[in-house]
Amino acid sequence: MPRIGSAVVGTGFIAPVHIEALRRLGRPVVGVLGSTPEKSRRFAASLGIERAYENCAELLADANVGAVHLASPNRLHFEQCLAALQAGKHVICEKPLAMNTDESSRLVALASEKALVAAVCYNVRYYPLCLEVREWIASGRLGEIRHVTGSYLQDWLMYDTDFNWRVLAEDGGALRAIADIGTHWLDLIQSITGLAVTEVCADLKTVWPVRRRPTGSIETFSTRAAAERIEAPITTEDYGSVLLHFDHDMRGAFTVSQVCAGRKNALRFEVAGSAASLAWNSERPDELWIGERDRPNEVLLRDPALLHPAARAHTSYPGGHNEGFPDTFKQLFQTIYGYIDAGDFNAPRPFPTFADGHREIALCEAILKSQRNRAWVRVPT
Repeated sequence: MPRIGSAVVGTGFIAPVHIEALRRLGRPVVGVLGSTPEKSRRFAASLGIERAYENCAELLADANVGAVHLASPNRLHFEQCLAALQAGKHVICEKPLAMNTDESSRLVALASEKALVAAVCYNVRYYPLCLEVREWIASGRLGEIRHVTGSYLQDWLMYDTDFNWRVLAEDGGALRAIADIGTHWLDLIQSITGLAVTEVCADLKTVWPVRRRPTGSIETFSTRAAAERIEAPITTEDYGSVLLHFDHDMRGAFTVSQVCAGRKNALRFEVAGSAASLAWNSERPDELWIGERDRPNEVLLRDPALLHPAARAHTSYPGGHNEGFPDTFKQLFQTIYGYIDAGDFNAPRPFPTFADGHREIALCEAILKSQRNRAWVRVPT
């Protein structure tokens, strides 16, 4: 059976990650689309991709494209998802799925009408040891889950001269640190515990209400210096802490920051159970800390021979051979395309769906409302 072709929309930081993961899986990348025809051609040439599309309509008219990967700016996701689904293409979209729940609910409804896969790239779920934690919790090895704490910390926007389209509310949305990285933490914790966040209480801060914006464009995580700058008012948050209520009366709390020196991309969590605790850090992804009360603590090194079969299925290398960020995309796409190949679109979907993407946007809207009202806010179901 021939493998369906994929096209990638976007030319920034995350687009090559998608392309590399698809190629590692032997999935044909048919073409790419940038914000201009020139960007499309330059990007395609740099990665040895045959086709550079002039516009979205040309991409969607290509019969060789069965799936569209959206790695474009946030404000474009809704219209591009809508167009791709209406054109009969499977969609794999970077988060956020849309700019608000009105848009995301429309996408969920449309996706449910189509015999198509509609997925969101919450790739952090696919670190093998995160899958291992999920199995520990599901099997009862941790006992009753009492609380979960954690953070997601970065430093790439630490200075007032650090700038990217994500800091602008009109391009990235009213929330930034919470929406950009906090949603990965929230999705991961709900995925591994099987519990939904029901109520939030947030405290957010914009460290740099004015940033010095380069007159030219700057890619995400770029350290390139800009010769000329202008002042730009910023309303999105650099830091946030959120108290959480979950189903079954579980409690939690997490902090996000994009101005924390030395933390390059550190997602951390700790789940406290009545029998033991588990802690994990994305900057040391092959180590799982196991906390005990009446015996020495342990560290489990990622080794497929020692993992639950569900985690082992997403582990490609033997123990001691590290797996990291790019591998999570490979494992996510392997799950998505394996589902597409199987052809039974009524089967349960073992990957983050548009419904998951919609719930994360609902969470963001509740967090923003909590910050503005200085109060606890229930998350709509």
